[in-house]
Formats: sequence, structure tokens, C-alpha cells
Amino acid sequence: MFKKILIANRGEIACRVAATARRLGIRTVAVFSEADAGARHVLACDEAVAIGGATPRDSYLRADRILAAALATGAQAVHPGYGFLSENAGFARDCIDAGVVFIGPPPEAIAAMGSKSAAKTLMERAGVPLVPGYHGQDNDPALLATAAARIGYPVLIKASAGGGGKGMRRVDRAEDFGAALASCQREAKSSFGDDHVLVERYVQRPRHIEIQVFGDRHGNCLHLFERDCSVQRRHQKVLEESPAPGLSAERRAEMGAAAVAAAQAVGYFGAGTVEFIAEQLDDGDLRFYFMEMNTRLQVEHPVTEAITGLDLVEWQLRVAAGQPLPLRQDQLAINGHAIEARVCAENPDGGFLPATGKMEVLRWPPHIEFERTSAQDPVRVDAGVGEGDAISPYYDSMIAKLIVWGENRAQALARLDAALAATHIVGLHTNAAFLRRVVRSTAFSTADLDTALIERERAVLLNQPPLALEVAAAGVVARALSDEAALAGADPWSRRDGWRLHGGARRHFDIEHAGAVHAVALARPHGSAADARFELQIGSDRWPLGLRPQADRSSAVHELTLGPRRLRLAVYGHGERVAVFAPEGSAVLRQIDAIAHAGEGAAEGGRLSAPMPGKVIAYLVKPGERVSLGQALAVMEAMKMEHTLNAPRDGVVADLLYAVGDQVAESGELLRLQD
Repeated sequence: MFKKILIANRGEIACRVAATARRLGIRTVAVFSEADAGARHVLACDEAVAIGGATPRDSYLRADRILAAALATGAQAVHPGYGFLSENAGFARDCIDAGVVFIGPPPEAIAAMGSKSAAKTLMERAGVPLVPGYHGQDNDPALLATAAARIGYPVLIKASAGGGGKGMRRVDRAEDFGAALASCQREAKSSFGDDHVLVERYVQRPRHIEIQVFGDRHGNCLHLFERDCSVQRRHQKVLEESPAPGLSAERRAEMGAAAVAAAQAVGYFGAGTVEFIAEQLDDGDLRFYFMEMNTRLQVEHPVTEAITGLDLVEWQLRVAAGQPLPLRQDQLAINGHAIEARVCAENPDGGFLPATGKMEVLRWPPHIEFERTSAQDPVRVDAGVGEGDAISPYYDSMIAKLIVWGENRAQALARLDAALAATHIVGLHTNAAFLRRVVRSTAFSTADLDTALIERERAVLLNQPPLALEVAAAGVVARALSDEAALAGADPWSRRDGWRLHGGARRHFDIEHAGAVHAVALARPHGSAADARFELQIGSDRWPLGLRPQADRSSAVHELTLGPRRLRLAVYGHGERVAVFAPEGSAVLRQIDAIAHAGEGAAEGGRLSAPMPGKVIAYLVKPGERVSLGQALAVMEAMKMEHTLNAPRDGVVADLLYAVGDQVAESGELLRLQD
């Protein structure tokens, strides 16, 4: 076994690999960019080497610097994680040529599966079923448009060298094909350095089911069952689970055999995933087609670990060290059900635009880290960040992975719902509340799955009413009174909790909730402060409120009664912002200082501002051009994805305020419209 390895990655996967290496007694070397100098993965390793600037192309994609760091530190092997250089055949070859073991498949297998077009040709020869489409090398736009017409709309354009939903577009009409192709190729070139694409028939109501495969250098190859990754947004996975609901034992065996055949066709060893698109038939069965093979460890590998009890990173290390696979196919079995939720810094109600900022609060449910879940430890969190860390615009938006295990799917669902409810992140937009809505939705809970689930369930998943105003207001009040009680200490003359010698008292709170400002009053009847009896007043509505201000300011939890309900709220404040978490949901409010905000005016209209930090990729209009509400005006790139920005109103383009290629801060004005 190796004595020292270098981890050529960052974030949670680097922490994940380091945890297994530490358990096996293997020393680790981290690499880091300027933006990651104090990152958690740097602290998780025994040594760390700086490799360049903040952007991936200046650091984590610099194969020469990473290999030099491995040689300088005496690392015997390099683990690439996923993303970055993990599927770069040239990097794998350079490691081997330098006498450093690449913890992954042979470069020839990476190259064979690195091109979706070439891989599909290879799979066709191996007898693995394929989706009808065009997989040729000629990418002339006219030829591709002709192929799309022959295949029949809707079609899917996919970057041949891509993954993670980047460089992928569904096209429903021939007249939209040219623009979609150009956008696809731009994104593919930016993300993978290769703008080659393929075109396939878009399978209606498809499920995305993948098979985890493993091979060794001794000719052994097996599969570790399937994962259903159908719940996606923008072709990127949101929830993954294993085993796949409703998959028969016969179909599981057939898909597993096809996946092993695909791996053997390229002489594969190490961890890999063969991805299938599964068409749902009228009789409830599935017809599956090969999509691609990911020649690396997948983001969602923890669900396979949860149902098998295995450590897949340990298997990777043992195979790379020349050892045979620890088990045979007939020794593997599925135990229970596991689901993974990807907690990301993004705004689901804003088109899933990525978010950046500092995590002022980051609280997880009781959990273990980087270990398989079990009946004793049903919740696992894989994270590469901690409270106080910032999510930057340079890397992927994923904050962490929340993995639960249950004896069956119903128990796993209940545990995931509870775990998401106990996940509190304050300081930037996240998808945590959205994930909980998906988990609680009828479609997901009944396993009515397909890759369009989020889109077809938009009405119940997106733009939902926030936490009820009276509950949110009660949280603001409870926090304010507790803060004052803590400041006053035992001095009764410093207390401002509403106690009066004669008569009652009122406190006023102006709060902004869901875009509207509300005048909230807290009335205290005549009596002792120890009684803790209040009345919450919002307009003409009244609620009896019972609470006892707590003197421990370090605790965010407040126990109270609101009318007949007993509530347990977690409340966090940062400046004017107050975040309230309740069992049924959460809300971020603004507690308004009426004096400080007396002079605020209305926002200026006619602006097109960047909704997130990023780079200007293209302007689709010129100064002097007349535009209409909703028209596409500009394209930005942020966190490896393209985002099209539309006109906020009718008007004429007065000026373009940035050049193509410029970096723009969040809320930076891109262009100005005039009447």
C-alpha cells in the first residue's frame, strides 16, 4: 500500500479521500489555489502545496504544477477526485511516465470513453444498446441540423467531451437548433476545451440510472448495483438514491451485465460509472440505452457505500496499489435504501442561478463525516466548508452532500426530510428548502420519477409562499427580547422586556417579509415580567404569544407558544437580516430601522444587472437597438455554466457598460435601456 498520496482536487472530495487515507495510515498532500489557502481540505491533509491563482485554469487544471508538487513531496500516487483533471488522459499518462501512480483507470480507457461519440461507437460494437442519434466526427452545423431533422424533434445536443450537464441543450424546433448549437459549443469549449457535439433523440419521460463498476489489474470486473439520478435541474443531478425504485431484479442484472461489458470493452480497472437513459414503457418496465461512462469516482458514490457497507475510496487505493478486488460479484448484496441530496449555493426561485457569499451560519443535523451510514448513524455529511467560509464564483456551487440511510425507502425519505429541516445556512441563497419540497412532493415520495420531475412539478416546488408571517415575526420578537435579556443580565432597571409598574406596554417591530413591509406590535398586559404573557399583533390579527426570554445568547433555539401551537424556532441574526427556521419551513426577514431607512427611494428602472458574479460571454444586442420585455440581451458565465439575461422592460439599448470577456461583480450594471 502507498505511504503518501497527493490529492489533486479541492472541497469535499479532497476531504473525503483524505479521511480514508488517514484511516489506512497513508499520509496526504493537498494542493490549493490562492482562493483556497485556508480551505478545509488544506487543513485535512498532512502537507499542502500552493499551485497558482484562483481560477481553475491557473491552479487545479495545471497538470504540470500538480505533478511537480507530487514529485517534490515524494507522493507515490495521485488521486484526482472528480472534475478538474480526473478524466484527463494526458495527465494520467504524464503521472505514469513520471513514475507516479494515477489512482484511476488506464489512460487508454479514459481516452476511449472521454469522447461521447467514440464511446458510443465502441459500445455499439460491444452490443450495449444506444439511443438513436448522430455520433460522427463531422460537426458542420448544416450536417448536424440535417441529422436532427432525420432523428426527429425533440433532440438533445450534447458536448462530446462533456459532463455535469454542461454543453447540453434540448431543442424542440428546427428554427431553434442553430442558436442552441452555438451556445452548446461555446459552453463546451469553455468547460472542456473541445466544442465537438453529438445529437440524439430526446427520450420522453426518461429516467437516469447508472451502474457503479469496479475492475482490477488482474482481469476481475464487477458492478455494485445502480443509482437512480433522475431528479435533475439543468441536466445536473439534485437527488440520487439506491436502489432505483421499481427496478426489477431481472432488469438490474441485465443493466449490471451491460455495464460490466462496457468496462471490459476498454480494459477498465478502478472505479467507474456507466450511465444509462431508461425509457419508461406502458407496462411499467424499462428499456435502457447507454449514455456515457464516467471514468472516475462519482459525486454520488456515498449512496452506494451506504447500501453495500463498503468504502469505495479504499477500493480505489487497493486496486491502484495492484491488489485484487476484495469481493466477488456473488458476495455483494443491497442492504436498505440510501438517498443523497446536493446542498448548493443557488437560488431555485431565481432560475437556479448560483450564489456567492459568506456562510454566516452553517449548522448540520447530528451526523457522521465521510463514513458509510448505518442503522446506528443514519445521517452522513460530506462537506469541504465550515461556518464562516465563503462560496466563491470560481468553483462549483455545491456546499455539501447530505446522505441518509434507512431500512427502506420510506424510512430514508423521513430521515432526509428531518435532516434537511435541521440544516441551517444563513448568508447566501441555498437550495435546502427547495430540496425539502422535492423530498416531500407526491411525485418523488411515490417514485414517479423522470428527469423532468422538477419542471413538471414547478407549481409545488418553486416560488412557494415563505414561512407564515406570524411565525416569522414571533421568531424575530423572541430573538430581540432574548438579546435584551442577555444584555441586561440580572439588573432589573436595564431590562426592556415590557414590564411596567402601572398598565401594560407595547413594542413595535417593522419587518420586511416576502418583499412587503409589516408593522408588528408586541403587547404586554399589566403584570409581572415573569409571567411572559404577550400578544403578537399584525394589522387586525392577534395571537397570544408565550415565551420566556433566554439569557444564553449563544443558543439560537427559542421555545414558545403561538396561539394553540407550541413552536421550537431557530433564529439567527446578522445585521438587519434575521433568519427564522421552523419545522414547516424558513424565512429570511429584514428588521427595519425606521430612522436609518427613512430616505430610501425606489430602485432605478431600465437597468440590466448581473444576478451573480461572472464573466460576460456575449452581447446579443447593440447600442441603439430596440428591444422588448423578456428578450435575450446578454450571456454570462458563472460557476462553469452559461446564463442568458433578458430585458427587464421594453426600450432602446443606450449603452453597453462592459466588454465581452470582462468580469462583473454581482449587481454590476451590464447595459442601460432608455425609453
